[in-house]
Amino acid sequence: MERKESMDYNNIAEALQTFRTEKAYRHAPFRSCFFDMDGVLFDSMPAHARSWVEAAGEYGIAAEPLDFYRWEGQKGSDTIKILFERGYGRQPTEKEIADMYGRKSQLFALYNSGNVIDDAPALVSDVCRQGLRIMLVTGSSQTDILQRLQRGYGDSFGPANMVTGADVHRGKPHPEPYLKALECVGMSPSEAFVVENAPLGVRAAVDAGIFTIAVNTGCLPDADLWDASASLVLPSMAVLRSLLGALLAESRTSMA
Repeated sequence: MERKESMDYNNIAEALQTFRTEKAYRHAPFRSCFFDMDGVLFDSMPAHARSWVEAAGEYGIAAEPLDFYRWEGQKGSDTIKILFERGYGRQPTEKEIADMYGRKSQLFALYNSGNVIDDAPALVSDVCRQGLRIMLVTGSSQTDILQRLQRGYGDSFGPANMVTGADVHRGKPHPEPYLKALECVGMSPSEAFVVENAPLGVRAAVDAGIFTIAVNTGCLPDADLWDASASLVLPSMAVLRSLLGALLAESRTSMA
């Protein structure tokens, strides 16, 4: 599909029809929506990037914030393995993983504002009002996830509709987190859509066979999200909110 700066109903229809044709999916209205967390629900990526850079620096490993936008979505242990290969040419021990992740988590608690992404709470409410089941699918394993969600999103998310890094063996970009979410809701890939913001998360969702919308809330170019095979790339949650009705209506349209 041609890449466009703005999306209207016809663009949505084209994107969804193209995706269904490629996957050989028949008519299947969307019944569930899966949300990534950092950069989708919360404006937390600047704090994550700063925390990772400083934690890596304490281990004598050079890194820059852009690294962590590119690696966003994967499990923290996988990020630490990349850093140790870069810095020391070897894999970290389990203790080193635990220590670095613990330090990074301390720094994140210091720097994180807790702010939600603009219009994300309203989008979650809109999706729920449409009768769709929602799931959180995050690579994070931080112990305060539920508290953060309750502060920003009330009771929309809880243990029963969350897949975290602690729940899977293989994190994003492997499809396991999104396959786990499908298992939790008891639906097929054709019945769900994903809201992501990072290339690795997009790749995980696409490889799970799910229609994937990327909302570019970070500093990476849109091309990185298109290259990860997002079906739509949008500039904000406000735009996605404005298109939600058309997206759901199109999902109910039978394919010829």
